[in-house]
Amino acid sequence: MNIPNQHIDVPLLREKGVTLHIKREDTIHPQISGNKYRKLKYNLLEAQKLGHHTLLTFGGAFSNHIAAVACAGHEQGFKTIGVIRGEELQDKWQDNPTLSLAHDHGMWFHFVPRSDYRQKNEEGFLRILKEEFGYFYLLPEGGTNALAVKGCEEIVTEADSNFDYICSSVGTGGTLAGLINSAKPHQTVLGFPALKGDFLKQDILTFVRNNRWKLMTDFHFGGYAKVSEELIHFINTFKEETGVPLDPIYTGKLLFGIFELAKQDFFPKGTRILAIHTGGLQGITGMNTVLKKKNLPLLDI
Repeated sequence: MNIPNQHIDVPLLREKGVTLHIKREDTIHPQISGNKYRKLKYNLLEAQKLGHHTLLTFGGAFSNHIAAVACAGHEQGFKTIGVIRGEELQDKWQDNPTLSLAHDHGMWFHFVPRSDYRQKNEEGFLRILKEEFGYFYLLPEGGTNALAVKGCEEIVTEADSNFDYICSSVGTGGTLAGLINSAKPHQTVLGFPALKGDFLKQDILTFVRNNRWKLMTDFHFGGYAKVSEELIHFINTFKEETGVPLDPIYTGKLLFGIFELAKQDFFPKGTRILAIHTGGLQGITGMNTVLKKKNLPLLDI
């Protein structure tokens, strides 16, 4: 699968002597884009091998993972069940673009209180789901497991060996783990978490085979799904100047972080950077509904 690397030629990077390319994983599939496609690849093969007909997974109101599982299940003939965080969505999911997309692709929703949702990894809660829904293939929230990491190891190829840094946003850590495992010995992998805190490090360590990586934890803008006018302006300007759309949860913060590090001369002159576009663009419409309610500028679509 030949995914293009797009050169980003802007004055700041030229001034700093840094070369940036973006691997356009967002173009991999019209609906199952970026890292979600990679994470699902081997999991769906395993589900088929084990004779499963139903996929069950977890997610919030604007989850890229929920949308991707619904679309992948529809495409490959699986029934899909989404355990959705928050009972308040039960009577108004039709107003949510992500959940509407998932429903249109056949996903059945099971809304649970946030207190119950926090038990999603506990055997007792999973047993209740099995009693209610029967035999299903379980996909964790965000899609990260060993098979997902295996799929993400295929993002970076031999053709990318000339880069010094590989940079990616981080949600549950599976994508970054795959990148770390496939990076060459001379390459450093930088992860830009969308969540506040450094707790993801231990999760990533369970999957990786080297220590040539680092989490850059200063670019989360207050935490998961938190945005600011500065970030919105950056994303809109970036799209206008380069033609590359970014989402505000993951890739927008990733590119903002890379540019800030370049300003701070973090990267030596002559550095070649490959940033991974992990998709997630379906969430822009939903984020704009939130921004509108807060009287903030909207993201260009």
